[in-house]
Amino acid sequence: MAGTPGAWPDLEKVALIVCDSFGVGEAPDADAYGDAGSDTLGHVAQAVGGLEAPNLGRLGLGLVTDVQGVPAEAAAGTAHGRQRERSAGKDTTTGHWEIGGIVLDRPFPTYPKGFPPEVIDPFERAIGREVLGNVAASGTEIIEELGEEHLETGRPIVYTSADSVFQVACHVQIVQLEQLYEWCQIARRILDGDNRVGRVIARPFDGPPGGFFRRPERRDFSVPPPGPTILDFVNEAGIGVFGVGKIGDIYGGRGLTEFRYSQSNDDGIELTIDYLGRPGRSLVVTNLVDFDSKYGHRNDPDGYGRCVEAFDRRLPELERAVAGGILFLTGDHGCDPTTTPSTDHTREYTPILASGTRTRDAVDIGTRSTFGDLGATIADLLGVPTEGLAGTSFAGSLRG
Repeated sequence: MAGTPGAWPDLEKVALIVCDSFGVGEAPDADAYGDAGSDTLGHVAQAVGGLEAPNLGRLGLGLVTDVQGVPAEAAAGTAHGRQRERSAGKDTTTGHWEIGGIVLDRPFPTYPKGFPPEVIDPFERAIGREVLGNVAASGTEIIEELGEEHLETGRPIVYTSADSVFQVACHVQIVQLEQLYEWCQIARRILDGDNRVGRVIARPFDGPPGGFFRRPERRDFSVPPPGPTILDFVNEAGIGVFGVGKIGDIYGGRGLTEFRYSQSNDDGIELTIDYLGRPGRSLVVTNLVDFDSKYGHRNDPDGYGRCVEAFDRRLPELERAVAGGILFLTGDHGCDPTTTPSTDHTREYTPILASGTRTRDAVDIGTRSTFGDLGATIADLLGVPTEGLAGTSFAGSLRG
């Protein structure tokens, strides 16, 4: 198959690993978002006295931003660069959609003072009880603050953040998971028009007062993409497209042959390897969320650093699973846990790191003007035309 100029006709497997919140330095417009000076991976490395990440280093991470402990070098058969987000916003949905070729001119709405009555009132009527909270807050902190009252009353905890999210937290011993998911689907239907938030998120938790902890059965109920993405084009070309982690939710299931939720980064890696082992041509798209949800949003650079090092140790397994194909690593936004008291995402460049190129030397693909260049490149390599989507392919740079 050679439907595009950059196609590799014999290419069987492509893996795209989105390391959630892998930022590599402030974007040119970071100040407009309150994120001047942000550099998630660079600052995490400084905070922990250097990262032990030889495999990410081999792919050229140290050439993309200054990461203490990671030398500025790259191995043959790899490519490295960075990409700038063109869309308005700095949330997960926007970042992933842009990778898929959709650029948003307007950001999703946010609610720093909580949700208005036209949202909360119909939600409370539909679920038959009042909510707790309705504020912008850290998820772990609001559970500690309101969790005991939730246990006593059964009222769900509703909160948001600087991102466009409507989050519903419930203890699994008080509200069953399916009930929580149903409530989130109700909220998703209410949150439309001017209140069309990017995601409604189910946040189940467990444990006793003073020892509450989040459960891994989180679910994201995103708005569907406004048009086709590269996933649709690749799938329609007869190539299997498999999603791991939040991917099924982010794209509303569109363009996916199959998707599976993950319980952790390690579980997501296992699921990715399993999909890559299936026969036939395929694109596997994986979101690894632990960097962001467990450490970035909790301003925990030590935990973030350990998470990066743990991922680095497993990176060779992913490379072996895609042997003969190509592996891409990137991020969807930043979430610098060091620069401000805020626990929000940060407006940053994200890396593009590739393993399995067909070049004799390491390739510097430079700074790309949109996340869509990565999606366009993947489609191009697979020989799939994607007319109408944002992005310019750099597939030609990846072969000798």
